[in-house]
Amino acid sequence: MKGFQREDRMFSLCGLNCMLCPMQIGGYCPGCGGGEGNQSCAIARCSLEHDKVEYCHQCGEYPCSRYDGIDEYDSFITHRHMKRDMQKAEEAGSRAYGEEQAEKAEILRYLLEHYNDGRKKNFYCVAVNLLELQDIRNVMKEIAGIEGLDELSEKERASCAAKLFQAAAAKQGIELKLKKKPGKKK
Repeated sequence: MKGFQREDRMFSLCGLNCMLCPMQIGGYCPGCGGGEGNQSCAIARCSLEHDKVEYCHQCGEYPCSRYDGIDEYDSFITHRHMKRDMQKAEEAGSRAYGEEQAEKAEILRYLLEHYNDGRKKNFYCVAVNLLELQDIRNVMKEIAGIEGLDELSEKERASCAAKLFQAAAAKQGIELKLKKKPGKKK
């Protein structure tokens, strides 16, 4: 969108964690305010109309009607914690929140390099987005403590790691899959 640029491309202006998104990891989106990736974004257009706020929570109208039901369904990235993450960023400050997200992104990169059988990218993106950092750290400690894991096949390692993340999520009552909007009936 012409005239729309942002410094922070890790955390979108609406509350998505861009650096934990499969679209950005795959190189299909530069993140919010990164040029071609947001050409039709209504929230980016809204930011331009509201003094170019860096995050929606900085707008005097936040939360506006654009946030009604925003967390009911996901797109290519989970929307479930957008409002909560926006609140965390506002309360802790964007720098502190960014540091937490950077650690999550580093863990995500590690998982994709070492525990991805070619079918786990979306799963890990959702898991790292929805689980608290401490829960993710705990799972990573469990993974590191499994003897002989490096000797397993790529598929077996991925399955093992996924099961540990599923168990951690189940303890928190979290389902690790995207909530798709039901298709229109013909």
